[in-house]
Amino acid sequence: MVKAIRVHEHGGPDAMKWEEVELGAPGPGEARVKHAAIGINFVDVYNRIGLYKPPGGLPFTPGSEGAGTVIAVGPGVTNVKPGDRVAYAGPQGSYAEERLIPADRLIKVPDGVDFKTAAAMTLKGLTAQFLLRQTFKVGKGTTILFHAAAGGVGSIACQWANHLGASVIGTVGSDEKAKLAKAHGCHHVINYRTENFVERVAEITKGAKCDVVYDSVARDTFPGSLDCLRPRGLWVLFGQSSGKIENFDLNILSQKGSLYVTRPTLFSYAAEREALEAMAAELMDVVAKGMVKIEVNQEFPLAKAADAHRALEGRQTTGATVLVP
Repeated sequence: MVKAIRVHEHGGPDAMKWEEVELGAPGPGEARVKHAAIGINFVDVYNRIGLYKPPGGLPFTPGSEGAGTVIAVGPGVTNVKPGDRVAYAGPQGSYAEERLIPADRLIKVPDGVDFKTAAAMTLKGLTAQFLLRQTFKVGKGTTILFHAAAGGVGSIACQWANHLGASVIGTVGSDEKAKLAKAHGCHHVINYRTENFVERVAEITKGAKCDVVYDSVARDTFPGSLDCLRPRGLWVLFGQSSGKIENFDLNILSQKGSLYVTRPTLFSYAAEREALEAMAAELMDVVAKGMVKIEVNQEFPLAKAADAHRALEGRQTTGATVLVP
């Protein structure tokens, strides 16, 4: 038996219960991983409240990011072995002391990267990779707007975009977060609580606006995000921390300059093992070379996952947050 967080009914943070669960031997293609650290992401909140339905229904163990040591493998597994240091981003079930996981979802963690860093950066770092390197090819001459620039994905993506040569504008919700965003790659930072971000983007870009807007906030930043785009610009909606957008009229895209919109997910981009390995290699490279620094700013015991969710939903966190068994 191992202990894990279980959700039997959708609801608030208190819906997460600390319980014993039975964990069998790994089956064909599976590995058993003992967690050293577990990453927290806003998608965990969406699953807990029922905005996103957990694949296996209720009850379920939340979480889709973790790092630790392989302690057993099932038949047919060749890419990892007991003793390997590994991390992963998906599938669901990471809020546990140990878990079973398809071995082809595991990536090896270099000796120079500690487990907390690996747990904090895998899902968020792979998300930054596909956003900047695949959804839109960010490079020299690109102007981007990144909402929640001091958050987990934002703090990684803004550093990376800066390294790629982009002009990086970030929005944040406090002066403290503005300092963090500035230290993590943003050339310009807008406090959306005290400034109109649409007007400030126009000022900063001298009316030229942005090539791409990366938006994980949704309801509170709509339709302002569209107004920050130049004609034929791309709105990348990859989350909805403030709530989903209702009754979106596609005609607004033509009215605002033949704009594009996409709603990408990591699991689509990393579905193939070859793609996952290539994305992970690029992430590990920029981290190892110091181009992107990973900061774990909050740490909670796994049994206190509810407290971590309260902090996340209250926008009281910066950078990455991890749970420790």
